[in-house]
This record gives sequence, structure tokens and C-alpha cells, in this order.
Amino acid sequence: MDDLTKTADSHEEHPLQRVPIEISVTVGKARPMVRELLSLGENAVLPLDKRIEDPVELYVGGRLIARGELQELEGGEPGQLAVRLTEVASDKGELS
Repeated sequence: MDDLTKTADSHEEHPLQRVPIEISVTVGKARPMVRELLSLGENAVLPLDKRIEDPVELYVGGRLIARGELQELEGGEPGQLAVRLTEVASDKGELS
């Protein structure tokens, strides 16, 4: 059977399944005035619109795909961050 006659039910891996993608994890947003931004220096603190216990959001290509909680990766380098998913978008792209 050649590649053109394989059905969608084929158990063979699709070539795109091996393409890496970049996931952005957003912890919050800041909205300083330009003058405040220009005055920021080393050790400045920039307040965000989220609390430490709020979920982070995961995006692929600008689209929200999941929410989760930050945690330290077990078995990884000390202090390495990971995200435990708490909500995942449905096939329709909706989060519960």
C-alpha cells in the first residue's frame, strides 16, 4: 500500500507528529506607563495582574490551549520549572 492509499485509521505515525512546537506559558501581565517602564532598573519589581496561586496559561500560536499550576520538576535540575495541567482545551478549542 503506498502513502496515497493509506486510510485515516492507519496506526502509522504521521510525519507531523515529530515536529516540535513552542508552548508559551504566561504567568500574568503588567501595564506600566511608558515613563514607569523607562525608569525600571536592576532589582525593580514589576507588579503583575495575577496572584501567586492563580493558574498559568499555555499558548500555542497565540491560542490558549490549557491552564495549569507551576511546580518544580521532579527529577530535573534543582529549581527547574514545570506546569501541571489542570484544564485542557477541547477539540473545539474551549476550556471548561
